Amino acid sequence: MLIELLQQRRSTRQFKTDKITSEQLEQLTEALLRAPTSRGRNPWHFVVVDDPQLLSQLSKAKAHGAEFLAKAPLAVAICADSAVSDVWVEDCAIAAIILQLTAESLGLGSCWAQMRLRSDANGHSAEANVREILNLPMGWNVDCIIGIGQPVQRLAGHPRASLPDGKIHRNRLPK
Repeated sequence: MLIELLQQRRSTRQFKTDKITSEQLEQLTEALLRAPTSRGRNPWHFVVVDDPQLLSQLSKAKAHGAEFLAKAPLAVAICADSAVSDVWVEDCAIAAIILQLTAESLGLGSCWAQMRLRSDANGHSAEANVREILNLPMGWNVDCIIGIGQPVQRLAGHPRASLPDGKIHRNRLPK
């Protein structure tokens, strides 16, 4: 059940050195291609990275929050051609969570590294850095990179009581 995956999922930033199997990779990539998009435009492109040198470079593409990519056995750069759809950001975000939930269903951990609107330690665009590292065309935007692998430690999901129930509103907000 999906709710069970959501209840157990946690961001994983420490991975075992175990490689992703070809069967797992096939399921992860199929899930990406099945992600819904606005008007079926499919503006996204996915760059699957398992080369340790590239993973190390990607881990430094932004100033903070991507270091875990250096030790991940797999990362997926979620990119889009913004000329194809004006809602490419949303389409990429949907694909990213589909990927993360699929990883969880396969017993893998994952973590999101935001690239869009981020910069590296020198103030350069993280998107431009990723574009250069992965040889992406100028028309492609980089939304995020998802690191995936076997978790070193499996943490329990957040307890139901810790969820921010005050963020749920019924019908409309009071005046």
